[in-house]
This record gives sequence, structure tokens and C-alpha cells, in this order.
Amino acid sequence: MLDVVVCALVLVMPVLAFSLYLVKVPQKFVWHRNIQIVLGVVLLITIVAFEIDLQIVHGGWRNIVVKNHPEFSDQQMDFVQKVLWVHLVFAGSTPLFWAATIFLALKRMPSPPGLCAHSPLHKKLGWISVIDITLTSLTGLLFYYHAFVA
Repeated sequence: MLDVVVCALVLVMPVLAFSLYLVKVPQKFVWHRNIQIVLGVVLLITIVAFEIDLQIVHGGWRNIVVKNHPEFSDQQMDFVQKVLWVHLVFAGSTPLFWAATIFLALKRMPSPPGLCAHSPLHKKLGWISVIDITLTSLTGLLFYYHAFVA
């Protein structure tokens, strides 16, 4: 599941960029909405499966690191833990921002979606979500590298 999540983190960025292009350039609001909902659902399912695998099946990330890298020093483990804490700040806030962005859009935007009074707030929440998922991806990849590759 670690590899699946890493692939998801890498793949989500181009899909997200494409979704933003669709809403900005040709103003394909329905496509943008649908892609965002699918991305949100796929990422939620992926993360739930990942957490079940990591926490329940393997008993936590430390068990995997110790098994694969018994030579890791306490200093290395502390560094990896710090990288993980930074990642968790973004990983924890991303679903909240994304859910709020989608929920409010579904509630306040017309159907079919288009520019409306909610658009300025949606744009702000959307960009916060984009920045947050980007930082989640980058810090997640850093954690993966330092814990499982390096």
C-alpha cells in the first residue's frame, strides 16, 4: 500500500492541474466538478486502505522501517519522525479543505455549475486545497524516501 499511495501522490498532481486547466481556460465547470469529486473519493479510499494496511496489518511505519532497515540509528528514526510530523500537518488539513471546498460548491453553486456569488470563496478554498495537497504530496514523498528508500 505504501507504493500505491506514493503513486497516487504523484498522479494526483497532473490530474489536478488538468482539472484546473478545464475550469480556467475552456471553463468546463461540469468536468472540473466531476474530476474533483472523483479525485476526492479515490484519495479518500486510498488513504483509508493505506492507514488500515500501515496501522493494523504492519503495526505502524516504525515496524516496516526496522524490518527493512535494521541499521537505522535513533538519530535517523528521529529525523524520519520529524519529516512525518510535517507531512501529517498537511495530510490532516488537506481532506478538511478539500471536503469543505467540494461540500460548499455542491451546496452553493448552481446546477449545472458555473460562475456565481460563491465563486470567489470557492476559488480561495480551491487554491488553499491545491497548495495543501501539493505540500502533502511533497512531504509524503520526502517521508517515503527517508523512511523506506534511503
